[in-house]
Amino acid sequence: MAERKILAGGEFLITDTSTNDVFTPEDFTREHKMIFKAAADFVKKEIQPNVERIEAQEEQFVRRLIEMAGELGLNATDIAEEYGGEGMDKVSSCLVAEVMGQAPSFTVSHGAHTGIGTLPIVYFGNEAQKKKYLPKLSSGQWIAAYCLTESSAGSDALNAQSTAMLSEDGKYYLLNGEKIYITNGAWADVFIIYAKVDGEKFTGFIVERSFPGISHGVEEKKMGIKGSSTTSVVLKDAEVPVENVLFEIGQGHKIAFNILNIGRYKLCAGAVGGCKLALAEAVKYATMREQFGKKISSFGMIKNKLADMCIRIFMTESLTYRLAAAIDDKLSTLDTGAKNLGTENAKAIEEYAIECSIAKVYGSECLDFCVDELVQIFGGNGYIAEYPAERMYRDSRINRIFEGTNEINRLLVPGTIVKRAMQGRLQLLDAIQALSEEVKVYPPDLVNLDNTPLAVQEHMLRMCKKILLMASGTAVNKLLANLADEQEVLEMLADMIIEIYAMESGLLRAQKVLAAKGEEKAVHHIAAVKVYVNDTIPKIVHWAKQILAFVVEDDSLAAQYAAVEKLAAYQPLDTIALRRLIAEKVIKGKKYPF
Repeated sequence: MAERKILAGGEFLITDTSTNDVFTPEDFTREHKMIFKAAADFVKKEIQPNVERIEAQEEQFVRRLIEMAGELGLNATDIAEEYGGEGMDKVSSCLVAEVMGQAPSFTVSHGAHTGIGTLPIVYFGNEAQKKKYLPKLSSGQWIAAYCLTESSAGSDALNAQSTAMLSEDGKYYLLNGEKIYITNGAWADVFIIYAKVDGEKFTGFIVERSFPGISHGVEEKKMGIKGSSTTSVVLKDAEVPVENVLFEIGQGHKIAFNILNIGRYKLCAGAVGGCKLALAEAVKYATMREQFGKKISSFGMIKNKLADMCIRIFMTESLTYRLAAAIDDKLSTLDTGAKNLGTENAKAIEEYAIECSIAKVYGSECLDFCVDELVQIFGGNGYIAEYPAERMYRDSRINRIFEGTNEINRLLVPGTIVKRAMQGRLQLLDAIQALSEEVKVYPPDLVNLDNTPLAVQEHMLRMCKKILLMASGTAVNKLLANLADEQEVLEMLADMIIEIYAMESGLLRAQKVLAAKGEEKAVHHIAAVKVYVNDTIPKIVHWAKQILAFVVEDDSLAAQYAAVEKLAAYQPLDTIALRRLIAEKVIKGKKYPF
């Protein structure tokens, strides 16, 4: 297989990506499938039969489960073998996260431990720190937690008030402050804690529970994920040895933000697992429940719900593994020496910060959509605690807040793109300039497109990118430095970018299956993409026009609208038949069919 071309972060907006340059779930290797099966067997045998014990926060039971996960290698996909890990790729990490997404509450405890709790040491720890901590964390002997949030520093992480002062003998930093909403707060043996050295230099520390001056508060009473531990962590002259400074003094932001990037795409992978479980529960119930003398799965509106759940999962799954492989590809360009340097790891991870935010927003909102439809399909039973829908609905909601709220991530997407354009890292301004001339002759006659099954959808994806470029170019030109203050505009730009990435990921996946297996084998992939593109085009047009209406104050607005309509010229499809086709596939297999 030819090597994939490594695209820059955000480059998908201005480049036609080849199917050869994306990884899809159909590309999973034998090793990928084995790690998935090991994780799935663990969840099926050890987690799902013990939901009540997990929900009751039986700490010793959860600790044993994490140790069992360690024995299977499920804690250590991202840890190098020399530190007791498995040294697997990011695709494998996402596969484990996906399966754990079907493990109620445990997925939060395990994800915080293996992800944001452990990865700061993996990527930014020195040799001594890695040797000391990673073997215990990979085995599950120790549990990790990540302490960033404070009462005055949620989304605004750098506003942290926790301090770190060097002791008189120079051997310790004395940490003072309080971190809140800490997952694994009551259970963790080691904490990644951020504080400001001398009240100014934002810095990461590795803090053991046994160190003097560290304690935790009471368990928070939560809406969902009740089986996970969530407490405050209190620091009162906590003595942290100087050798436990993580990375460099004053460089804590590089750790925090890049680890959050990883947390974001792994959250999306977990959401994929939750979505698939929701769809399986929905179709199982729909094929059992009878009303008016018929299974409710035979009703058109129920089929519509099952199809829409399936289509959105397809897009989420496609973008998740596309992104995971892109990060793998970028990290693979580092030589052995660079892989041991936090600065180089940070740079490689940061390359896809845009896509990580996209994945986090899209995955969490797909899960919320799926569990909401699950409750609706269950009807009144969906509101009753003895049925699975009620807990899944409550558990899902936190994901739009975890790892940076979806609002913050929406601001990051266009903000980072514009910043990179101004830095010359992304040739966005050239693309916008070229479009201003190009749009005068658009659209080309759709009749002249080739007759391959997804030719129209490929063309419309290009048009959606051009509509985005037009709207964003006009907004940047009109608002200039004030763009950062116009959050409503940024939100709509973000939504356009997010939908384009999702559409393209699903389209490329379907085209890849089509090329490899033929139209008969790809019929449901094709149908999913056709429905999604058909339904997304009007959204793109709406957002673009809303942005133009806000920023264009002269008589050119009508011409701008006309240009958008030119680009968006499209004959809508019969999606009822396509949705029925997908729904029947779901109903027949009683699960996600791709």
